[in-house]
Amino acid sequence: MAWDPIWERVFSSQAWGKYPGEDLIRFVARNFYAAPDRAAVRILEVGSGTGANLWFLAREGFAAFGIEGSPTAARQSRQRMDAECAGWDRAPRGGDVVVGDIARLPWRDAHFDAVIDSEAVYCNSYEESRAIYREMHRVTRPGGRLFVRTFATGTWGDGIGERIEERRFVADSGPLAGKGPSRFTTLEELPALLAPWQISEVNLVTRTLDAQREVIREWIVEGARR
Repeated sequence: MAWDPIWERVFSSQAWGKYPGEDLIRFVARNFYAAPDRAAVRILEVGSGTGANLWFLAREGFAAFGIEGSPTAARQSRQRMDAECAGWDRAPRGGDVVVGDIARLPWRDAHFDAVIDSEAVYCNSYEESRAIYREMHRVTRPGGRLFVRTFATGTWGDGIGERIEERRFVADSGPLAGKGPSRFTTLEELPALLAPWQISEVNLVTRTLDAQREVIREWIVEGARR
């Protein structure tokens, strides 16, 4: 299952982040700020949520595309970009946000210059996640770039609540509680998980919560289509 209906309730019932993370901004800047025509650079985010990353991409002049399972989140992202990013979905950029399944991307092969997973794929099982990353690889051009932010083992939620399979739990406390299944990844798993992507950089980002009693650990992975 590439999307859990629980996220429609989550997006319908609480405010969500409005701005992209520094790591994503750095990834886009390093790879695409020097492009002679930003409108010709197509970037797709899978599980785009309420559109914080799409908003940033559109504001910077790129062709921003998103696919999201929650109709509420997709509508919110469209509304914000319509209000703040004039022309984001019209020629020459022609960006779009669609409601759909991230395991079955509705775009042709080699269509995008980059694809983004900012803590969306982790909701799926290991095998489902591998299939999603292969699908992301399919729609990216040769030499195109990959950005992944995903929860690492040891994050608050790993090992607590209902165990579904190895390193996958429905947490009953912490920031992941009430958000369905969460899969936590080891460093050693990343190459096979992301194959056939060629990984170029892996970094571990940590922060603490609950007066430093709990930790959030996230892998920031960059790669390229071979």
